[in-house]
Amino acid sequence: MRPTWDIFCSVVDNYGDIGVTWRLARQLVAEHDAAVRLWVDDLLAFARLCPAADVRVAQQSLQGVDVRQWPAPWLPVEAADVVIEAFACELPTAYVAAMARRARPSLWLNLEYLSAEDWVGGCHGLPSMQSTGLQKFFFFPGFRPETGGLLREAGLLERRRNFQQDPAARQAFLQRLGVAPLANARLISLFAYENCGLASWLDVLAAGCQPTHMLVPEGRVLGDVQAWLGVRSLTVGSLEVRGALTVQVLPFVTQDDYDRLLWSCDFNAVRGEDSFVRAQWAGRPLLWHIYEQQENVHLEKLEAFLALYTQGLSPAAGATLTALWQAWNHGEGVGESWLALQQAWPELAEHAEAWSLEQASQTDLAEALVEFYLNWL
Repeated sequence: MRPTWDIFCSVVDNYGDIGVTWRLARQLVAEHDAAVRLWVDDLLAFARLCPAADVRVAQQSLQGVDVRQWPAPWLPVEAADVVIEAFACELPTAYVAAMARRARPSLWLNLEYLSAEDWVGGCHGLPSMQSTGLQKFFFFPGFRPETGGLLREAGLLERRRNFQQDPAARQAFLQRLGVAPLANARLISLFAYENCGLASWLDVLAAGCQPTHMLVPEGRVLGDVQAWLGVRSLTVGSLEVRGALTVQVLPFVTQDDYDRLLWSCDFNAVRGEDSFVRAQWAGRPLLWHIYEQQENVHLEKLEAFLALYTQGLSPAAGATLTALWQAWNHGEGVGESWLALQQAWPELAEHAEAWSLEQASQTDLAEALVEFYLNWL
């Protein structure tokens, strides 16, 4: 009998939470023959990632996943073999009781946020006894072998390499999005939160000698782009030229198309967790806008990742990359850091590919979750 999995997702940070859980649900079904219910409390956000979704129905099958509207109040259902509480969302009390009533209680996993901090490996997989008598296990995605790994579908890097080595495929994809890059233009994707440092970056790109084509999917940073351009509105399809910089607004695309967008670009500015991981699989230089947390806890996570990611880089290249990321995440001007980065570009491009291959040598998150369940049985 196929193992049953329930994944609970409360949409908090725009599309990051649902982005991760939707990818995970699809992979568990496609690669591990799991029967997965994905409980979502915001179908409108989900529909942006999966246009085939019908926001009017409480239950639907999409790519083999049983997608459910998370009802309030909760309607009793049979608990699954494995229950994933994504990013510390709170499970319905009645559902937890159903988990405990099973002949063999459900495996309860709290899927945590991604972090490169040293303590993560020591906490990964640890149990916490609950008042119901159930144990909840903490499952940490991460970049080291002692963690739960990263989401990575089977054959992902091979598909990416094939795409990047096929100029016709890249051109056809960009053309489908309405993008016609200028010859010799550097293609950059920008998906970020609001950022006061953006204007200085755009200033430098516009004044540069090399043409730059910046692709901006619909999102929170669009207001800052609009302010810099000095236009009344930016909508999907808008294309503005300022000096050597061309800015083009793209629609919010599906996850698979977003992967192809990252593969198509020479440099990717990303945010949060899901797009951050996907940019690493693209094997191209990147800039991460980490989600801001109270008391600047996020900056500790940023420094932890930088310390890990810059290993293997020359001191000069590592310092240049670190300066850019720090300025960007402090909302400071990044123009000078961007110019300095150009001197290290070949090294950073080679390092991005090597990092991608290194991470792909580790067990991926979905497989690690399945292995944990099988060992728990």
